[in-house]
Order: sequence, then structure tokens, then C-alpha cells
Amino acid sequence: MSIAHTLLGLLENGPRHGYELKRAYDERFALERPLHYGQVYATLARLLRNGLVTEVGTEPGSGPERKSYAITNAGVTDVEKWLTTPEKPELYLQNTLYTKVVLALLSRRSAEEVLDTQRAAHLKTMRELTQRKGAGDLADALICDHALFHLEADLRWLELTAARLAELAREVGA
Repeated sequence: MSIAHTLLGLLENGPRHGYELKRAYDERFALERPLHYGQVYATLARLLRNGLVTEVGTEPGSGPERKSYAITNAGVTDVEKWLTTPEKPELYLQNTLYTKVVLALLSRRSAEEVLDTQRAAHLKTMRELTQRKGAGDLADALICDHALFHLEADLRWLELTAARLAELAREVGA
């Protein structure tokens, strides 16, 4: 995820200072990995330097003064371009799990055990996500659904690979 674009998008609702941006980001997008203040302020400095935000005032605080930032027209254009540019679909044409299965076959280890262990890990994670989904709000449910669909696809691959192990073993010369 682009932190810079996300902060710009949050600024479209009106000026905010860094602390408010961090809080809004963490509430909506950082379910497991909140932003560090240093990340927020370094990103804001870069956006300011690039003309995508502007300083619109300062407020006294218990520590240093809080600068408020607003998105510029260039920033709005940049967010619009980012939102309308499709993300490149991630292709897993050579993933670690495939490598483990082939190496298990080549070394005469149990590829079935590799697949079974991974299947158990996937199912455990799916149970945890399903519980989390039931306890959270709509945003959390949507994020969990995204992860669950990817895990379901992985499980289908695990089953297909298990069904083709003998053929794969012949092809890799194991």
C-alpha cells in the first residue's frame, strides 16, 4: 500500500496535522501494523517538497507546535491517478511452496508431508481470520475476506498438487 497516497486521500476531507493523519490511517488501514510517527512526518515532508501538500497553519501543543497540512490541486490529481490505476495482479509463478515440494521430491523426502503441513497452517490461519471477521466491523470483514479468498485459492493448489505428485515426481526426475 502506498502510505503517501493514503495520507493524501485522507487529506482530501480537510486539513489535518500529522497526529490526526496517523490516527486516521491506523484506524482504517493499519489493523496489524500501525504507522510510526517518523513515517508520517517523513512522508509529509516528501509530499510538501513535491508540492502535493501545503502547510496551512500551526497549533500549539504540549510539545512542538503541530503543523496542519492540506492537499494541493496537484495532490488531488495524484490521488485520482493512483486510484484509477489498476494494481498489477500478483502472479505466484515461482513461489516458495512449489520450491519446497520439488526439493522434497528431489531429495526423496515426503512431499505429501510438506503439503499436509502447509494445509494445516492455512486452515489454522483461516479459522483465526474467520473469528476475527465475525468480531470486527465491515472494514475488518472485507480485509479478512480478501485474505480468506487467497488462502482458499492456495488450498485448491495444495489439493491439486497432492493429486499430481506422482506425475510431478516423474517430471522432475525424482
